[in-house]
Parts: sequence; C-alpha cells; structure tokens
Amino acid sequence: MKACCAALAAVLLSIAMPAVSTPVSAADYPAPKQGDWIARDFKFHTGETMPELKLHYTTIGEPTGQPVLVLHGTGGSGASMLGPSFGGELFGAGQPLDASKYYIILPDGIGHGKSSKPSDGLKTSFPKYDYEDMVEAQYRLVTEGLGIKHLRLVIGNSMGGMHTWLWGEKYPAAMDALIPMASQPTEMASRNWMMRRIMLDTIRNDPDYNGGNYTSQPRMMKYAVTAYGIASIGGTLAYQAQAPTAAKADKIVDDRLATPITADANDFVYQWESSHDYNAGEKLEAIEASLLLINSADDERNPPETGITDAAMKRVKNGRLYLIPASTETRGHGTTGNAKFYSEQVRQLLQAAPQRAM
Repeated sequence: MKACCAALAAVLLSIAMPAVSTPVSAADYPAPKQGDWIARDFKFHTGETMPELKLHYTTIGEPTGQPVLVLHGTGGSGASMLGPSFGGELFGAGQPLDASKYYIILPDGIGHGKSSKPSDGLKTSFPKYDYEDMVEAQYRLVTEGLGIKHLRLVIGNSMGGMHTWLWGEKYPAAMDALIPMASQPTEMASRNWMMRRIMLDTIRNDPDYNGGNYTSQPRMMKYAVTAYGIASIGGTLAYQAQAPTAAKADKIVDDRLATPITADANDFVYQWESSHDYNAGEKLEAIEASLLLINSADDERNPPETGITDAAMKRVKNGRLYLIPASTETRGHGTTGNAKFYSEQVRQLLQAAPQRAM
C-alpha cells in the first residue's frame, strides 16, 4: 500500500495507496496538460507579500467542460492525483468525473510540487503560509488565471479535504457541490496535531537542520516521518493482517527506514506546519453547496468515535456523511486515496446537486 499524501515523501508512499503517483495511460482519460500562472503581489496572512507567486497546475479535458477542482494532500501535487487508484477510478470514460464531460483542474498548492516553495531559494525566508493562503491562491488561479467564475465541484483529500471545507465557507457561491475527504471541519488539535508537532520538532531539533541552512537533509527526518506515518495512516486491521508477528513488523519498519527521503526538509516543515491554525468549524452555516463528506471509519487522524464530525455536520445545510466501513482492505487515513470505495457516491452527488448560477 502507498500513502494518499505524497506528504511523507517516499517513506509514506509505501504505506497506503497503490501507485498513486504513476499516471494511468492516455487511453483511460485525455492526456494531462501542464501550466503555470503567476499571482502578482500575493499577500499572506502574516502580512508578507510576494511580488510573484508561481502556481503550477495540471488540467485534464477541455475548458468547455464543466469545471471540477481537485485538491491534493500534504506534500503531494496535482500529479499525485492522477494514478490508477484515484484518477483511474474517476476521470475515465463513463466514470463519475469523465474528462470528456468535465474540465478537471489539479493545482499544486503553495509550497508543493512545481509551485513556489522554500527550496526554490528563499529557504526559511519564504513567507509562512497557512491553509487560508493556499485556498486564496487556488481561488485566484481558478478565477484570474483560468477565467472560471463557477465550479461544478470542489473535491479534495486529506489536506485537500480541509481546503474543500474552506472553499465552501470563503466562496459559498463559487461551486455547486463539495466533497471533502479524510478530514473534519474542526480545529487542528488532539492526536493529529500532537503527532505533527512531534514530527516537526524532531526535524528542527536535529543539529543537521541548522536552522534551515543545512547542506544535506537532516538524518533524523526519516525517523520522524516513519513514526508519524505508522501512527497516523495505514489502518488497524490492515496492519494486523500485514504484521501479525514481531518479525513481520520489524520488516515493515526496516523497509520504510531504508526508503530514501526525497522531500526537502524546509518544504516539508512548511507543508505540515501550515495546518497549525486550521479551523473550519466557525463558519459552517455559510456553506451553500451540496456537500458530501467522505471519511473512513478507521481514519486515525479523524476518528469518528469522538462525535466531533457528527456534531459539525448538523450545522451544514445541505450536507451528509458517507463513512467507509473499516476492513482489511481499508488503510485508515489512506483509504480515501482509493476511489473504488466511493466512486458511486460521487456519481450520485453530481446527479442530485442542482446547477447554481454564479
């Protein structure tokens, strides 16, 4: 299994969703196209401004189709959503987001992929961004860069799911439907933030990190990444099936520690720290679009048993929850990286959601 968020670099890509970063063949859906757009004088929540913020994006289909915005997870990119487990289940002929009907837009978030990021040269002088900044940049790309004023759907996974909640609150008239996945609209807190904080502190306190002015990637980074990955993605039943003995558990740990870390440490720290002030729980009543929240019953980061998500959903006017049952086939937080578990629910939402004029 491989991780739905390329976020934890190559180590976590071995955890949850198979072949997520490998594009399917052009025969399955139209060939992706790449583009860049410059957001000029972009102002961050800190008050800092970048004269030119580069935003990279991928599109599938023709601009005449109904526009759909697809948002990736932490550390990923638009390209990380093109593999057979996600794009291969959704974008092909006759599938719920058939690219002959829809114009699919997959941006690289600030600090990710080929968009502007610390490793481009600014290192820790790069402005500190948060999810509000990332969503504003996506909105400017869609409206100013691509000239699209109204979206049929915004769908996102993990970090992209949290962004989807913010889209619905910040720009309630901008879309017909919302599908946040592997997320909840409440404050970043509890084990989810505790584990992130420990991972980030481990990297920053490694002498190799040197305040972000390292000459090689910090050696402790792979241990921090592996620990967070095992604790927060993979699924309890799946881990038990894969590692029923100490020897098999050791083999999984050894294999992950042996996997090279390809992420830049500053990019990585910025990506994960950007979630620290996320809280979509204050403006849920502002959401106007039809909303389908898709979570997994074994999601380690968004455990349904707390009741937090159920309470929040009662405040969403046109919202409902689809909870994927836990099984040996699900992968905890990584489950939603595989669209086979919910493709029919996506189809049903799009059939039912009314077209709303801008």
